[in-house]
Amino acid sequence: MHKIAVFSNMYPSEKHPTFGIFVKNQVELLQSRGLDVDVRAIDNPSKGKVNALKKYFFWFVKSIGYMMKNKSQISLTHAHYAFPTGYLSLIGKRFFGLPYVVTVHGGDIDKMAAKNERIAKMTRKILQQASAVIVVGERLKRNVIEQFGVAEEHVHTMSMGVDTTIFQPISKEEVRHELHIPQTDKLILFVGNMIEAKGVLDLVDAFKIVKQSYTDASLHLIGSEKDERFMQTFAARVQLDDVHISHHAPMPQKEVAKWIAAADVFVLPSHHEGFGLVALEAMATGTTVVGSNVGGLSFLLNDGAGILVEAKDPESISNGIVQALTDISGDRQGKMVRKVSEHTYDVIADRLLTIYKTVSKGRQTDE
Repeated sequence: MHKIAVFSNMYPSEKHPTFGIFVKNQVELLQSRGLDVDVRAIDNPSKGKVNALKKYFFWFVKSIGYMMKNKSQISLTHAHYAFPTGYLSLIGKRFFGLPYVVTVHGGDIDKMAAKNERIAKMTRKILQQASAVIVVGERLKRNVIEQFGVAEEHVHTMSMGVDTTIFQPISKEEVRHELHIPQTDKLILFVGNMIEAKGVLDLVDAFKIVKQSYTDASLHLIGSEKDERFMQTFAARVQLDDVHISHHAPMPQKEVAKWIAAADVFVLPSHHEGFGLVALEAMATGTTVVGSNVGGLSFLLNDGAGILVEAKDPESISNGIVQALTDISGDRQGKMVRKVSEHTYDVIADRLLTIYKTVSKGRQTDE
């Protein structure tokens, strides 16, 4: 196998260290296994029509030029997100004979493909022309097969994996001392983008209910401010309610892992979720997860590995948080360990390499 070209419309930079961090982690995992991986990605999350057009245009032009120049050295391309990223891989196949793998993360199916029929048709073409389609959750697998007509034998369910050298059990007492968190606090934590679709306002309302029974409870939210108008709504809601809520800017994964380990409950009240990798990372630290019964979370937290609640329902979310605070049975810990073991980096790397070898054999045969 020669070079692997990875395309992504999300990738971290020094200025935006958490933007698409899961893609960077997978790239580094592949490189640690000895693969020659080149990345062509957008590392600027800035919005606005003009900014988006400029950054996508230059990214497409440079990526196509890269494939043209290096086509003889590239074994395959791997696109993260079906559209628009997968369109680059489709061009690579049509014009340069490069087979490709595409990873579907959720938003590219739930939101992007639902925007209009043109994007839906392009998404269908991208997925059907791929040598392999990786989906991060079981529900996405059904969608890709049933809605987009992809042959089941080409679809692989596989998360991005959890780095258990970073996300692992840590002494709650020690890490709270390091983070200056009172030992007696009931710490409830959220990590994710500060947007409505992540259920942030639902969590604030749920926390108000929890606070009535647990006066020592605190809610901490770690995440990027993606929408200025939403943040104004969030700030007004928190100020008006006068509750113990703190928002923190994005931080390195090692610091996030400490906060998760320090928490009593990790909550992910998303309205939709392809997989919910951060929930898996929380499970790896041993912290109980409360999550919406949507998408990949429905599978990740089932069978008692976590606590499933109804999305957009503050009362249901609050009940889940209270259950997590009161139910400390060791049964759940064992189930979390088993779930995490299915998604370790070693497991993911082995499966990904198997897919790559199969796809690249087709390239060698064509040559």
